[in-house]
Amino acid sequence: MKIGIPKEIKNNEYRVGMTPAGVRELAAQGHQVFIEQYAGTGIGKSDDDYRHAGADILNSAEAVFAESDMIVKVKEPQAQECEILRPGQILFTYLHLAPDPKQAELLMRSGAIAIAYETVTDNMGRLPLLAPMSEVAGRMAVQVGAHALEKAAGGAGILLAGVPGVVAAKVVVLGGGVVGINAARMAMGLGADVTIIDKSIPRLAEIDGLYGPRLKTLYATTESVEENVFSADLVIGAVLVPGASAPKLVTKAMLPQMKAGSVLVDVAIDQGGCFETSRATTHAEPTYILDGIVHYCVANMPGAVARTSTYALTNATLPYILRLANLGWKNALRDDIHFRNGLNVVNGAITCPAVAEALDIRLQQSEKVFS
Repeated sequence: MKIGIPKEIKNNEYRVGMTPAGVRELAAQGHQVFIEQYAGTGIGKSDDDYRHAGADILNSAEAVFAESDMIVKVKEPQAQECEILRPGQILFTYLHLAPDPKQAELLMRSGAIAIAYETVTDNMGRLPLLAPMSEVAGRMAVQVGAHALEKAAGGAGILLAGVPGVVAAKVVVLGGGVVGINAARMAMGLGADVTIIDKSIPRLAEIDGLYGPRLKTLYATTESVEENVFSADLVIGAVLVPGASAPKLVTKAMLPQMKAGSVLVDVAIDQGGCFETSRATTHAEPTYILDGIVHYCVANMPGAVARTSTYALTNATLPYILRLANLGWKNALRDDIHFRNGLNVVNGAITCPAVAEALDIRLQQSEKVFS
């Protein structure tokens, strides 16, 4: 199969769809890889690194799209990329379609087969291709939140860890999944007072068994969320409904009751955000202040640590890319329900139930695609 890797063009997005090591694996199995020139510079890899791994270097995204049967990316395709997709071409990347009707419309119009990293599952119900970026984003959330608490950044002027004789900051993490537990680990490591809130009792029990009294756990109710958000210095939104829009756990009406200069970090912004007042920001302008509360809502947080993120992502995606390349998309997905869960758009139709519901678009049952 001919596989294309264009340079990412989203604001301050330095990741790339594959490392040279990934290219080498594909080339060794007889596949042809095209990569746009300079696509790897953000992770410190030159065109020569990719050329030596077996890739052909092309001078534009248009050339990469034109030559390739499958496009492998990191972030959702921007409008100009959707315009150069063609019917029957495979797109394998993060899509996050639920809060993005325009992208969904463009993908449906393209006729491409769009498979989303974030809705592929495994036999334990996990999201194996979302997990590596969730780990990165969870750890980064504490890093950026600590900076946003600084007075010069608009925060209350609080050191997350405190010092002897001065209490540490209170960090509240909404959601006990991959993002949440990684955020909690980082915050605890810095010495903060950390509470994690989730509505799964088994998950809370698992977290308690791992971390004991160092990490407070609370069952999620409206009251427990409000009480803890109101007293927090840093709130990290880490909730996820796979493929669907994130629930709004912190409302606009709650902001005046929060501590002035406290910080909201919305890691769920790719899925529409879990704070009512969230709007997507960029690495260039990552924060804004509303009702005295600092909001950090960067939609591609792991792009700031592009090298770590790209290597972690390739480790996770490469087996799936190889399967698509070796078998073709129909054979790769037909008998694997977990991989098939990644199918979001095919033949101009939406095939992911959560996306169809969020966008109020008629669902095409994915099983019918293979009949």
